[in-house]
Amino acid sequence: MSLPIDDIRRLSDLHPKPQGINYQYGTAGFRTLGKVLDSVLFRVGVLAALRSKKLDGKTIGVMVTASHNPEPDNGVKLVDPRGEMLETSWESHATALANTPSTDEFISALQDFIKTTEIDVSKPARVVYARDTRPSGPALVSALEDGLKATGAEVRTINTKGTKQSYGVDTEEGYYTKLSSAFNKLVGSVPRPPLVIDCANGVGALAARGLSRYLVNSLPVQLENTAIDAPGALNNLCGADFVKVNQKLPPSLTDVLQPGQRACSLDGDADRLIYFYLDERSQFRLLDGDKITTIVASFIVELVKAVGLDERLKVGVVQTAYANGNSTKYLSERLPVKCVPTGVKHLHHAAEQYDIGVYFEANGHGTVVFSQPAQDLIFSHRPSTATQSTALGHLQNVLNVINQTVGDALSDMLLVEAVLAHKSYGGAEWDSLYTDLPNRLVKVVVPDRNIFKTEDAERRLVRPAGLQAKIDELVNVYTGGRSFVRPSGTEDVVRVYAEAASRPQTDELAFRVAGLVYDLAGGDPSQRPKEFL
Repeated sequence: MSLPIDDIRRLSDLHPKPQGINYQYGTAGFRTLGKVLDSVLFRVGVLAALRSKKLDGKTIGVMVTASHNPEPDNGVKLVDPRGEMLETSWESHATALANTPSTDEFISALQDFIKTTEIDVSKPARVVYARDTRPSGPALVSALEDGLKATGAEVRTINTKGTKQSYGVDTEEGYYTKLSSAFNKLVGSVPRPPLVIDCANGVGALAARGLSRYLVNSLPVQLENTAIDAPGALNNLCGADFVKVNQKLPPSLTDVLQPGQRACSLDGDADRLIYFYLDERSQFRLLDGDKITTIVASFIVELVKAVGLDERLKVGVVQTAYANGNSTKYLSERLPVKCVPTGVKHLHHAAEQYDIGVYFEANGHGTVVFSQPAQDLIFSHRPSTATQSTALGHLQNVLNVINQTVGDALSDMLLVEAVLAHKSYGGAEWDSLYTDLPNRLVKVVVPDRNIFKTEDAERRLVRPAGLQAKIDELVNVYTGGRSFVRPSGTEDVVRVYAEAASRPQTDELAFRVAGLVYDLAGGDPSQRPKEFL
């Protein structure tokens, strides 16, 4: 069997690549303005089918979303059979195929790619796809479907059905049942105080509404920002990224949230989770991914020890350079902590090196990963005391409430709520585990992000030459100072992160480093942001 060249040619001609645009497959896949992604979606459909063939017909996932980005943006990323991000070696292939200027060159590149990667095109191709609520989504999915049609891919899913890795019944109701059943066993029938959920006017509103029907006796919720059909509403002044970056309430919650009440924000595609609350003085308090890591990892360690498996199960935490310095200090005193480059693929891979690996980026994206031997042990272990039996039941239900793929904000929310219930914690008690160092994240627009190269898990710059030494000089001026610079994986911007002992020092350090980056990258002096020092 050979590649159906005629079908690919005919359908590819319906989705020509626009001139003058360069696409790059990064940490979040392809991501840019939705209106220029038509050709990319067609070619991703073809690539997804070839990825499935390469893996002997296992199902590949395609997600059409731009996550926390503004509504005009969109994107697409491929998901490998176990829910992991696309194998890193295929990212450059995706970039190359997306940038071929014409149909003829695309087909030629495809044929070279198939030969180089030794893909047996006679194998079946199976793909499943989904999208979020962005207005550009339906048209882009149509282009994706043409790519799948051109290669004869079968649209279907379920790689794990009937295996140990199976995750409940493969329907929405099965998903809700799986999560809620484990959660309800963990917390019992004593209801928690109401939780306010900011749904970012995104697809999470639909899922949160569906899940809430299964939690009426255990977790009352109040859904806010659910206007999924309102033009321009998605992620606008709401959602996990807004809360994390601005470190304040979404304006829509100003008259909703009461002092002491906890709330959480999802992002546009519901794979990030950020908590927050108002203290007794009605001051906003952020509980980000670092805080989630702390409470979740500590609880799992306690359960493993209570069951008597602490000598047989190694629990570890994976963080990135964006983790708050005090969170790293707190965790390092209690269990192993590893720092890796930014990006879920790095975190997930490192977490798999532990029996139980916990990772949440500071932005709220993460999960807990249990190795298969760890899962087998947890469900086969025979406790010797009533106390061990109770703790083992809790550990089993914690495992079942967790979606171990690459981020599920609703699953993570139930995990956090279960831990808070067991600890009898509100937001203030949780927040008091450690005090965050003040921090600031600044985005610097640059002509070419590719001139920035990093090392040491992205904590130090190798290029441009001399810039790291200048950053070191600045950092040494500030008490408790820390700053690093890393290029975005999806757009021509560089992100500057800074910490220091006080808020004024932190802001000054961040904007001074941002000014250095802007000037050294050849930024236009007339367009230089006025806050850059």
